[in-house]
Parts: sequence; C-alpha cells; structure tokens
Amino acid sequence: RQIISKPKYLSKLFIVSIYNNCQMAVTSSSTTCDGLFIISLLVIVSSLFVTSSAQLNATFYSGTCPNASAIVRTTIQQALQSDPRIGASLIRLHFHDCFVNGCDGSLLLDDSGSIQSEKNAAPNVNSTRGFNVVDNIKTALENACPGIVSCSDVLALASEASVSLAGGPTWTVLLGRRDGLTANLAGANSLPSPFEGLNNITSKFSAVGLNTTDLVALSGAHTFGRGQCVTFNNRLFNFNGTGNPDPTLNSTLLSSLQQICPQNGSGSGITNLDLSTPDAFDNNYFTNLQRNNGLLQSDQELFSDTGSATIAIVTSLASNQTLFFEAFAQSMIKMGNISPLTGNSGEIRLDCKVVNGQSATEAEDIQLQSGSVEGGASLADM
Repeated sequence: RQIISKPKYLSKLFIVSIYNNCQMAVTSSSTTCDGLFIISLLVIVSSLFVTSSAQLNATFYSGTCPNASAIVRTTIQQALQSDPRIGASLIRLHFHDCFVNGCDGSLLLDDSGSIQSEKNAAPNVNSTRGFNVVDNIKTALENACPGIVSCSDVLALASEASVSLAGGPTWTVLLGRRDGLTANLAGANSLPSPFEGLNNITSKFSAVGLNTTDLVALSGAHTFGRGQCVTFNNRLFNFNGTGNPDPTLNSTLLSSLQQICPQNGSGSGITNLDLSTPDAFDNNYFTNLQRNNGLLQSDQELFSDTGSATIAIVTSLASNQTLFFEAFAQSMIKMGNISPLTGNSGEIRLDCKVVNGQSATEAEDIQLQSGSVEGGASLADM
C-alpha cells in the first residue's frame, strides 16, 4: 500500500506534470499555463499548512482508544463481504457531511425534535447508504472505548479504510472532531449536483475552501461505486432540451446506458461509475474521461469543458496513478478539515443517529411520522 502521511509528493513532479500537460491540453483558454503553474504552486504551499488550521491531530485517540482505526477497518472488511459497493458509499457520506456545516456528523442524525434530518434532502434521500455500517462501527467502538470516538471521526476513518481496502492509498487521518447538535436540511439541498455545470460546482468547492485541484482529485472517488440512472439519464435522450444525447458521451457507452436506463423508466437502475474496474480504487476514472466514458455530466465536464484548467489536471492524473493517489489523499485531508468542531464544542454522540439525551426509538418514531421527501441526486449514488 502507498502510505501518505504528509504533503511530500505534491511538489516538483506534480507541478511539472500539470504544466507539461497544460501545454498539450489547454488550447483556447483565458487561463494560461503560466497561471496554472502559479496556481499549482500555491496549492502545494497551502497544503503544507492544512493541518494547522484546526485542532486535529493523528494521535488524538492514542491514549484513549488506540485500536480505533483497526476497529473501523475490521468492520468495513466484514461489510465488504456482502456489499462490494459499501466503501464508495461510506466515502460519499463523509463528503456529504463535510460540505454541510463542516465535518460534524450532522448527516447521520435522524429527524427528532427540532432536527430536520439531512437524510431527507434531495441529494441524499433514497441514495445515500451505509448508515447501518456506520452504526456497526460505532457500536464496536463503544464496546471498546465508551464515549470516546466521535461519529464525525468515524466517517473520516471509514473513508480512509474504504479507499485503502479497494487498492487505493492510505493516509494519516487527522482526528479530534466532535459531533454537531443539529442538522442543516437547506444546506444539504445545495450539495453539488451531477447536473450542474463546472463553474457552479467549482464555486461550491471554493465556498468550503477547496480549489480546482481538490475538485478534480476528489472527483476521482468515482473510480468505484455505482450510479443511479436518475443521476445521468439527462444525458441519454434529451440533453439540455436539444432532443439529442449529450455529444460528449461515448457512442458505445450511450447505447449500453440507454438499455439500462430506458427513456420512460423509473430512473432507479444502477450501473458502474467505472466501466473497467468498478470496485477497485485506481486512476481509470481519468482515462475514462479522456475516452468520453465519464458517467455523470459533472464528471465528463472536467475533461470536455473547452479551455478549463481541469483538463490538464485530468491528463496528469490519468498518466500517473501515484500522482492521483497523492493528490487524492491530500485533498481528503483538506476536506476532512472543513470547519470541524473541536475542544468543548458539540459532543461525542453515543449513537450517531441522535444527539445525546434522546433515545433512538423516539427519533425513529418521528422519522416514520415525517415520511420521506421525493428524491433528487447528488454527484453520485454510490
């Protein structure tokens, strides 16, 4: 396994690779290759200080729950035996959590009292999955170290374990997050969508402190997992009201997807996000984009949006898996550092579904009374 503990690799090799591929890929853009070189350099410098912006550290549980990481990994290994997509589903939970109110475990809360669950937001309902595995992890941790490990840290640890178990990199997970006391349904309804253009998605990443390199690297998580038809069928028959399929969609892939997702179908069918290695974490996601085999509109635009700075980054990561692994790990560390609660803020939830002092049964009753919201879609259903 490639172990990444600090930003030692996103340096000269990454910058030179991006710059060289920019010369080949960017032909008509207001962003010059020299400008992209400077942007890349700033990304490297800023990554050196990412761990100092919050009170998180790698040894937070070394004295109170030293086996926390191993417990998380073992539970996921057990889940993978019956559900090969669970790793992708768990990393998606971390993404959807961190983009709303920061990495505070708010996504895991059920409806209860004044809390309107983020699970009922359009990008989450009927698509986010893996909550039962999170509960299993939390139960195992509570048995070993009662009241110590937060649910938000469970998501961070589960993401790293899921990636490494699928053949991807492993990295040093910074820990010490505490759990939020409320949810933000409106914020969850504004998560990046697979139907949005690149500019809108870039703006949403920027709003939480993530740059273009982070956007491309983190999108690489779509190298494993599945996508529901509802997340991409807009590309298959009547793209943007043209009456024709998305012209950036490979014709062979188009024919296959039209069989899986018929025009008047329910949209509930699923297919692999990565055609070639659907359950392995590798850089095939980026080579797929180069062949117009990106499943989601938001994925393919990273390579097909003429003049975008993302093209050179995709080209670099497609040509060098080690580069991708390093970029992904550093962007995951950065994403995991979005506005965490630390110190005395928040709490350490004993049950990830409810704030302390409320029973899970009470929350379940409220959940049943509220019913479910009609579903939408986020960047992927994994």
